[in-house]
Amino acid sequence: MAGSRLILAGKLDGAFGVRGEIRLTAYTADPLALLRYGELRTEDGALALTLTEARPYKGGLVGRAREIATREEAEARRGLRLFVDRARFPAIEDEDEFYIADLIGLAVVSPTGERLGRIRTVQNFGAGDLLEIAPEGGGPSWWRPFTREAAPVVSLARGEVVVAPEPEADPEPGSGPDAEPNDASAGRGMAAAAARPRRAPTSRRGSGSGRTRPGSR
Repeated sequence: MAGSRLILAGKLDGAFGVRGEIRLTAYTADPLALLRYGELRTEDGALALTLTEARPYKGGLVGRAREIATREEAEARRGLRLFVDRARFPAIEDEDEFYIADLIGLAVVSPTGERLGRIRTVQNFGAGDLLEIAPEGGGPSWWRPFTREAAPVVSLARGEVVVAPEPEADPEPGSGPDAEPNDASAGRGMAAAAARPRRAPTSRRGSGSGRTRPGSR
């Protein structure tokens, strides 16, 4: 598979029962997407499994593969990581929806074009998607919400994301260098940035689409 880009889509968890069925963890919003992909590959592109049937089971799948006929064969492959060619993912028509696999590695630039770093990961800790950004000059990562306000331009063609500066909170009566911290005012900037979220289908957000999530775990 020269020139292909393989994305982690699942993992073989071993045998299910004694008749050659297998258990699978699916790194997709819809676990049955693995069945639709059919041919699953190893990290080096070799054919790993060809799923012939599958059904949902405890958040993953139970099914059969052409290459596995017995419990012993399934157990021998326990832990096998399963990859899918990126070219097989369905196209996304929504301009605010992206595969996380396409976001990772994009350059991060300021609105004036200054190079700031690259996207290392996309995480969700319960309040929406966050871009983890590795600084251009090295050092600790920093984070920005993946929203229209915080990331107004995402260009896969140019390989970059424009990230806006952190918003400043409006001053309130009693605020200033000598004022006591106020939880509400301190959180306003983040709340504003969290509005109008973009959708990255490889993670769960309030406006998530439920498309495939390969490689997100």
